[in-house]
Amino acid sequence: MARKVYSRRRAGRVDAGAAWISYSDMMAALLLVFVLVLSYSVYQYFAMLESKTAELNTQQSELLTKQNQLDSALTSIEEQKGLLNVQEQTLTEQEATIAAAQAALQEKEDALEEVKTALQEQQSKLDAATALVTSQQEALDTQQQKLDDLVGVRTKIIRELSEALASANLKASVDSNTGDIMLESSVFFDVGKYDIKESGQALLNQFIPLYLSVLLRDEYADYLGEIIIEGHTDTQGTYLTNLELSQQRALSVATYCLQMDSLTADQQEKLRQVLTAKGRSYSDPVYAEDGSVDMDASRRVEFKFRLKDSEMIDEMRSILSNGAE
Repeated sequence: MARKVYSRRRAGRVDAGAAWISYSDMMAALLLVFVLVLSYSVYQYFAMLESKTAELNTQQSELLTKQNQLDSALTSIEEQKGLLNVQEQTLTEQEATIAAAQAALQEKEDALEEVKTALQEQQSKLDAATALVTSQQEALDTQQQKLDDLVGVRTKIIRELSEALASANLKASVDSNTGDIMLESSVFFDVGKYDIKESGQALLNQFIPLYLSVLLRDEYADYLGEIIIEGHTDTQGTYLTNLELSQQRALSVATYCLQMDSLTADQQEKLRQVLTAKGRSYSDPVYAEDGSVDMDASRRVEFKFRLKDSEMIDEMRSILSNGAE
């Protein structure tokens, strides 16, 4: 029984050992499997790590490339920004230049408008001046015609007076340019006197009708402006005394002429309208050939006539003569 129990115990121990060995083998196999799985996992991990690392390196390289490209792009942008700033500054300067040019152009346009306005004013003045010149030319032509008429009339009157005096054998000198007539002084007045002597009255009775028969003709009525009787003295005494004496002599002759019975009423009326008497004192003496004053010849009476507008015509003639020179 005991051997059987021992055998059983021994058999039990043998079974237990076998079981443990089997368990150990199983555990070793599991451990080996685990190690293999773990090794494979580690291998896979490192393989994957290497792949990821390579991929990461590639991505980093790409990222670096992209970063470089970005930096280059940023640099390019900065450059373009700087260029843009320069262009903006240039544009600003050009705008300022354009604005200045426009202002200058506006000033020139304003100046041109002013010049145009000034030219228009000058043209208006020129037109007015042209019209004035034309008007003055017309007036000058009219005055020239008057001058020609007056010169012709004066020349004709002087010629007719000379012929009338010569035919009557009167001793009187007629100025060929002016028509002034100087009568012999000795027959008119004594020294210092203004009363007309009989010889003077006789001369006037003969001279005046002939003189007026020429000047008072109807054909000269539109031209005759004035008949002047001038009294003159010699140079003895003061100017004022001789001025009064010469005036009295001229007045005496004028009075005698207006009261002459030989004149018609029409002649007397016409003579009153044009007759003037004035004294010249000794302001215009007569000189002898030796240069001394001829006292007898200076005491005289002169008959002068003035045509209408003759002073203006004489002045025009003088201006035209000076212009011709």
